[in-house]
Amino acid sequence: NSVSSSFLPVEAKERTIVPSSSLGSSPSELSHSFLQSPAKICSPIGVLSRDSTMDATLTLPSSTTLSSPAVAFLNDRLNDLQDLEHAPSIVSELQSQCLDLENSLADLNSRLESSLLGYASFSDRIHGLITGTTSELSDLDSLTAGSSVDGGGKEQALAEELPELAKEVARVKIVRDYADTALKLVTLVGDIEDAVAFVMNRNLHKRPTPESSEDMCFHAIEALEKTEDVLTSITKKQSQWTRLVSVVDDRVDRALATLRPQQIADHRILLTSLGWPSPLSSLSSPIRDTGESSETSNPLFTMHGDLKHKYCETFRALCRLQELQMRRKARQLEGHNREIALHQPLWAIEELVNPISIACQRHFSKWSDKPEFIFALVYKITRDYVDTMDELLQPLVDKARLVGYSCREEWISAMVTSLSTYLAKEVFPVYIGQMEEEHVSGVQSQARISLLHLVDLMISFDQRVLSLATHSGVLISIQEDRNLQKFSSLSVFCDRPDWLDLWAEIELSDTLAKLKAESDDERKWKVKVQGAALLSGPENYKSPIVSSAFLQHLSLVIDRCRSLPTTSLRCRFARLVGAPIIHRFLDSLLRRCQEAEGLTALTDDEGLIKVANSANAAHYFESVLKEWCEDVLFLEMEFDQDDPFFNDDTGAKGPFDMFMSTGGIFEVEIKELERFRKEWVEKISTVVLRGFEADSREYLKNKKQWQEKREDGWTVSKHLVGALDYLQAKMAVIEENLNSIDFVSVWRSLASGIDRALFNGIFMSSVKFYDSGVESLSNDLEVLFGAFRAWCLRPEGFFPKSSEGLKLLKMVKKQHELGVIGGENWMKENGVRRISVSEAEKILKSRMFGS
Repeated sequence: NSVSSSFLPVEAKERTIVPSSSLGSSPSELSHSFLQSPAKICSPIGVLSRDSTMDATLTLPSSTTLSSPAVAFLNDRLNDLQDLEHAPSIVSELQSQCLDLENSLADLNSRLESSLLGYASFSDRIHGLITGTTSELSDLDSLTAGSSVDGGGKEQALAEELPELAKEVARVKIVRDYADTALKLVTLVGDIEDAVAFVMNRNLHKRPTPESSEDMCFHAIEALEKTEDVLTSITKKQSQWTRLVSVVDDRVDRALATLRPQQIADHRILLTSLGWPSPLSSLSSPIRDTGESSETSNPLFTMHGDLKHKYCETFRALCRLQELQMRRKARQLEGHNREIALHQPLWAIEELVNPISIACQRHFSKWSDKPEFIFALVYKITRDYVDTMDELLQPLVDKARLVGYSCREEWISAMVTSLSTYLAKEVFPVYIGQMEEEHVSGVQSQARISLLHLVDLMISFDQRVLSLATHSGVLISIQEDRNLQKFSSLSVFCDRPDWLDLWAEIELSDTLAKLKAESDDERKWKVKVQGAALLSGPENYKSPIVSSAFLQHLSLVIDRCRSLPTTSLRCRFARLVGAPIIHRFLDSLLRRCQEAEGLTALTDDEGLIKVANSANAAHYFESVLKEWCEDVLFLEMEFDQDDPFFNDDTGAKGPFDMFMSTGGIFEVEIKELERFRKEWVEKISTVVLRGFEADSREYLKNKKQWQEKREDGWTVSKHLVGALDYLQAKMAVIEENLNSIDFVSVWRSLASGIDRALFNGIFMSSVKFYDSGVESLSNDLEVLFGAFRAWCLRPEGFFPKSSEGLKLLKMVKKQHELGVIGGENWMKENGVRRISVSEAEKILKSRMFGS
């Protein structure tokens, strides 16, 4: 382990330590001999007196040769002759210090030697690596030199052989990994098949063996889980080994096809030995359900000992098998829609529900005319055993690592599914058959009423079950369509939309029959709805209470469709029942308005009031529908664009695409209500405008009045007084009966119409305006504006042309002259923007100055 001098650092060479033995006497010996003759010590403060016994040949070194610490030490310890008596103790102290220094020096030498040896070993390894690299570089250099001699043949051969060699090495590694994995899988599959064969033979021959069937079943499940782990790893890392995965999957599937039925059979035998289910005779009067738990014994709570252990083990084994099956499906369906395929009911819970379902159907057959007993019995059984699921079975599911399953939810879901299956097979077909017979014979029967009663029972049952599912305090995601179907007996309509259409038809017929009596009652059209329509606004729509009756029945329809388990079903039902109700209401409004228009052309106050009431009802109905559309239910319907019910088999757009494309479930109906309201509100304005024009016809024809001075005592033209009285009287009736929002539209539209009539009939009629005429016209317009001042602060702003025409007439002569030649720029500078240049020039030319 000698260190080559070439690999030693400079610091190591300079720090070579010389052992203390090479110096002759040790430091302790030197100090001892040095201090044995204190008389020969020359103190820096003077020479001490000599003893006759002292050896004169031994002398102390000169004080100038001593270091400063040594001089300080001697001066401190040997100041006088008395201090020489303490020399032996000083010697002992120095010897002790020197011994400590020697030990420290030896330790440092040892540590340095160890460090040098380690560095030497490292240097040897580095030297070897450098030597090997140098050798390889030399070989490569010689190879390069040789390749240049033979024309590059060796270099080309090396370039071709190295990639092939690398591929071969990689292939050998893959083959070795494949062989190792295949061998491991063969072993695991063999263990699985042996365990499954043992379980089958054990159950077939009943031979006593030291190992129990449960232990071998768990051994098989563990081997299955390990096999699945290996297959999952292959799928992620070696996806090209598809044939190996396929072969193993086939053998595992065969094993599972044997193991799962056997485990289910063992589980059923245990349930029978436990006495499951409890006799239902004690529940023979389910209609008297008081909401309290049943006092009948629960076999799952009363089991104990070895029987309880066996049941728990078989339950857990089924859960582990299902968890394994879910993992296998997730791997096999990678890249596909796995959520639907992976969702399965809990097998162990299904085994609890199946015998109960069979036992219940014997009671159901006796209650064909009392379906409320069926729902009461199912709910009672579901509620009585739900605590068992939480307290006893849920820990077993958690122990089996079956994630995402709640025993409470699975129990309730299985019971509801059992009920839905019975209803779909035994109850609905009977009612449908009775209604078909009624349609053929024309004889009214109770089938339609019975079906509505059955749906009412289903809705009530679903609400109670949903409350039971959430009673545990654990927040579950039951609002999604897929989860909500598990807790709804109305899921029978998912597979039979034709039954939903039939229910909607009956529901609509029943609702319209009730609404006919409401709409035929004339008093319902006169009494107003009290208060604001909605919480979101203070508007009083003055709507007749018949609109509230229609909205109330429509709200009941919406509430019933909320119970349907999917958005597509809710949307379909709302359209099939809700939309016709809105159309019936709109037809009633239109019929009343047309009757009023046909009788008097809306010239009398009664006709105006009838139309105003209809407009109020439409506006109220429209506002409520818009408020409803902000509800979550309607928003879900709005975004449910992929509903198969709204498209036919050819892929063409169905009849409901019109409303789906507009963004709301009742968007079409809302627009129809809005169109109706605006149309008839505009008609009210038109009728009043026509009456005003008729009464003001003489006023507009009298062109001489603008050239003559008005008679004393008349502030306003006497020909205009009648028209203003008519206007105020009609507007008072409309304001009292029409809602405030639409009334604003009426008076604004009316102001715009009067403005056009006055501008065309006076300003554009080629008359001559003198000073007195301009003053009279100004007074007339001021009175007219005053009639509208009750509804706005600046009514002249709603008569833009008449106001600007009067403004032009009031200008002085010099401004008129400038205006005639000023054109558009002059008009803008003087604030005239609502009339054209040609109209302004005509007005300016009609102005005559003078008396």
